[in-house]
Amino acid sequence: MGTSGTVRQRTTQSTEKEDFVKITNEGEQRDKELDKHDTYEFGGPWGVFAIMTGFPVLMYYLWACLWFYDGRLVYPHSLAEAKPLLLEIWGHVKTDASSNWYAWKVYTGFMIHQLLLAHFMPWGYQQEGLPVPSLGYKTLMYNCNALVCVYTTLLTAAGLHYFDIFRLTGIIDNFGHLMTVAMFWGWFVSFFMYFATIVAGEPIRMSGSFIYDVFMGACLNPRIGNVDLKMWAEVRIPWHIVFFLSVSGCLKQYEAYGYVTPNMAFMTLATWLYLNACCKGEECIPQTWDMYHEKWGFLVIFWNFAGVPFSYVYSVVYMASHDPSKYQFSTSTYVIMFTTLLTAYYVWDTSMSQKSRFKMQTQGVFNYRKTFPQLPWGTIKNPTFVQTAHGNRLLTSGWWQYSRKPNYVADWTMAFLWGAIVGTATPIPYFYSVFFITVLIHRCGRDFERCSKKYGKDWDKYCSIVKYKFIPGIY
Repeated sequence: MGTSGTVRQRTTQSTEKEDFVKITNEGEQRDKELDKHDTYEFGGPWGVFAIMTGFPVLMYYLWACLWFYDGRLVYPHSLAEAKPLLLEIWGHVKTDASSNWYAWKVYTGFMIHQLLLAHFMPWGYQQEGLPVPSLGYKTLMYNCNALVCVYTTLLTAAGLHYFDIFRLTGIIDNFGHLMTVAMFWGWFVSFFMYFATIVAGEPIRMSGSFIYDVFMGACLNPRIGNVDLKMWAEVRIPWHIVFFLSVSGCLKQYEAYGYVTPNMAFMTLATWLYLNACCKGEECIPQTWDMYHEKWGFLVIFWNFAGVPFSYVYSVVYMASHDPSKYQFSTSTYVIMFTTLLTAYYVWDTSMSQKSRFKMQTQGVFNYRKTFPQLPWGTIKNPTFVQTAHGNRLLTSGWWQYSRKPNYVADWTMAFLWGAIVGTATPIPYFYSVFFITVLIHRCGRDFERCSKKYGKDWDKYCSIVKYKFIPGIY
């Protein structure tokens, strides 16, 4: 097994049983200590209540600014103007973001469609997840059929649009209405899953505060048949919606101007890259923190159902409702934007793949999956790692030799570009990158603190080898 804190190298083709990870008695004890509620995050019960109520209000405000105020951040210039402005915005919400029948049938129908596809579509790749401490180190099997489902969804959507059964341009036109229904489902599923878990007697890591436990979640891996709801919601809902919003924006531009701007094409490519990556690399997701540790509560549910799809593509909303002359760039700028996007995507895709496949390798469950595209350096041969006394191994090869979070750097770069594609026309699309960097810094703090407790001196050893948290040579 090796000595604690030593850096070792293994051959990926090895099948020796002793070459696979085995959690030690010491590791099990540390996992037990960490697998319980011991401190509040996000400001505790009052903090999460503020997030649960404040974020939907912020989403409505930013949408209204984009759609009705030319992308400006409107605010009262005096106390006397406050009430009229609030009433005006509320009027827009009541009229143009009501939960109308169109939004109900489209959003709910989409969710049901994705759930049925996930359950019934064949050709699913069976991936074993990581041993889950909360479940006594039991491993769960995941049916990874997102790739065939996404192409089925594309063909279905294309057919519905072509035969005028469901015009895709209606998606962006009904953005506000769909956002409201998405929020409802985010709220409803969050509370439903909390009460269902309590009734079933299966809550995990509870704090004792009702609102905090609804926010963080009570269940870990809820399932309907062979569908893991947490992974289904992460892969099938938000990234499909952001992509179809971009496609809707393209079609709307083409109908209005007879062409699609490079900016809108950029967002369609960017959202497709993200969606396709989640689907073609779905087997890598069970190896992530989200799957084996994060509970399924409002924090994750609302974000996947409403937060991601309706706050990450404000640039599309702006471009769909404004003349292209407001956000035109030079040819060289477009070249730089597209090149930077593809470079950041390559780093993000391969770094995520390297880490997840390394975990599969050390668990003895890795099989190369030939989905498109499989990028060079997505799998590390003969990786180096720090062997910990816990039993787990900390990767020090590939992109992970330069930074502890190379995927975050690349992911944030893409987020910034999703806003920068409209230039200085409006600041609102930059919300995604500003919000995202805040989330990443908070998440890194959680992760690094947890790793320090979990691995002790071995974590210090790892940090001495991989010195930089984010950007090599800088931070």
